[in-house]
Amino acid sequence: MTTSARHTTTLQQLIDSSNNKRFSQYLSKIINASHPAESIATIPFAALRLDSRQVAHGEVFILLNSQRPNCQKSRDYLYQAAKHAAFILSEIDPASLLIAGNVPPHSNIQLQENSASTESQSTAQHALEALSCPVLHTPDIRSFLGDLVQAHLQYQQPVTLPTVVAVTGTNGKTTISQLVAQLTQLATMSSAVMGTAGNGRLGALTQASHTTGDVIAVQKFLYQMGAEQADILALEASSHGLDQQRLQGTPIKVAIYTNLSRDHLDYHADMSEYVAAKAKLFDKAQFPALTHAIINADDEYAKVMLKAARDSGLIVWTYSLQADSKATLTATDISPSLEGVKITLRSQVKDKLRQDIDIISPLLGRFNVANLLAAIGAALALGIDIEQLKALVPQLQGAIGRMQRVPSSEGCFIVDYAHTPDALSQVLGSLKAHCQGQLWAVFGCGGDRDAGKRPLMAQAGLAGADQVILTADNPRSEDPIRILEDMQAGMSPEQYQRTHIEPARQKAIDYAVSHAGLDDIVVIAGKGHETYQEINGVRFDFDDSVVLQQALQQAGRL
Repeated sequence: MTTSARHTTTLQQLIDSSNNKRFSQYLSKIINASHPAESIATIPFAALRLDSRQVAHGEVFILLNSQRPNCQKSRDYLYQAAKHAAFILSEIDPASLLIAGNVPPHSNIQLQENSASTESQSTAQHALEALSCPVLHTPDIRSFLGDLVQAHLQYQQPVTLPTVVAVTGTNGKTTISQLVAQLTQLATMSSAVMGTAGNGRLGALTQASHTTGDVIAVQKFLYQMGAEQADILALEASSHGLDQQRLQGTPIKVAIYTNLSRDHLDYHADMSEYVAAKAKLFDKAQFPALTHAIINADDEYAKVMLKAARDSGLIVWTYSLQADSKATLTATDISPSLEGVKITLRSQVKDKLRQDIDIISPLLGRFNVANLLAAIGAALALGIDIEQLKALVPQLQGAIGRMQRVPSSEGCFIVDYAHTPDALSQVLGSLKAHCQGQLWAVFGCGGDRDAGKRPLMAQAGLAGADQVILTADNPRSEDPIRILEDMQAGMSPEQYQRTHIEPARQKAIDYAVSHAGLDDIVVIAGKGHETYQEINGVRFDFDDSVVLQQALQQAGRL
């Protein structure tokens, strides 16, 4: 399809039609920075792309710097996209990619090598001018890219975007976002979710490849939900997504913080960097639509989030499981069981008198009480009455793969996504109190990820469970045996006696089912909702709940 056959837009048209003053100023800045002879203000374009391979004639390519910058790859992306693009916006200074020594042979640009700095710069400028489309250096492009994508979509067909609730933290994001969507849906609002377990309307989720998609994917999904007249979108805000500004331009009204424990240190340099990435969610300068912050007062990093939220002038509500807490929402008299939990909820939302109500939740585990409080806080911020919430909570369903009980005629079998030491400890701690026999834990560690977490995972399992089965998770490009060896570092002889090592995950699940007693509880942890196992770059069908059901059937325990 040619550009003329598609709906096209120009940057000037977006400026003229936008009500976002800050965004319009950014666009004007871009236009003013362009060369007068090739001003991009009136160049029509049909789409925005982040992948140079997808750029069709008359589309705009956005060249972003990668986490591990590679000059050669970035230069190749530039030349590949320039063959078709209407123009290119580059976060990377294109001159640094196009000095004489960097021009690739396949560019068909004949240049003389020159070592002098000024002459090299001149050569780079010549290379830029020789391209078939303008290339503009926009180092701050991430600060307006989401707005640009949404403005382009809205120019074609205006829609009302849903109100957004964003959840960040190491654990609980998926459950809380699902609970927010369920509560608002039960309160007659039309709701959707976006995150690890999938994207879409409740009951019709499409599997997601990332917790937080790239900025174009996020804005397109947001727009799609608006077109489908969704009132509320509850999404997961990963540290990667926040650090890379993938949520820029998203109208987040309520921001929730759950907790932080060791995770993603293969990406973040250290915990302080990880914490700082999460705190960006509470910065009103980045998310102008923010009004409320819902923060877990029991977490050690809560003070960082509280400061960020208060510095932004947000309405700040906290939640806690400590009966003597002065939090906005506090759970007291917590009585968990394998059927759910009973709590007394003490609430003191600003300008309202203290209220104490009894709530029955079908969600398993004490930590799910904290998740429930966060979701209730968001629902209150969205205008749902607390008395109405009392009637809605018993109708909730847990997220798939989060403390999901798989039916069995004897014993208790749980599938959970816990893949960090803290999450595994919480799951095992919640179930241990109800275990009349032995508690079993089946888990592994993912390949090509933070290797320092591996022995910590094993120790968390051994501390919480009576019997541990170490197995493969998603080994990716690594040898599963090597990952299991890393997990065993520092184990004592006593711990080895309680540990069974089985690299094949299906065999490990079969072993647990065949050896667990009638009063035992078995937890299959680490993969939760995932329906695949990634081995040597290939994703094979593998769903823990399905494999577990098959094992139970074979063992005659269904």
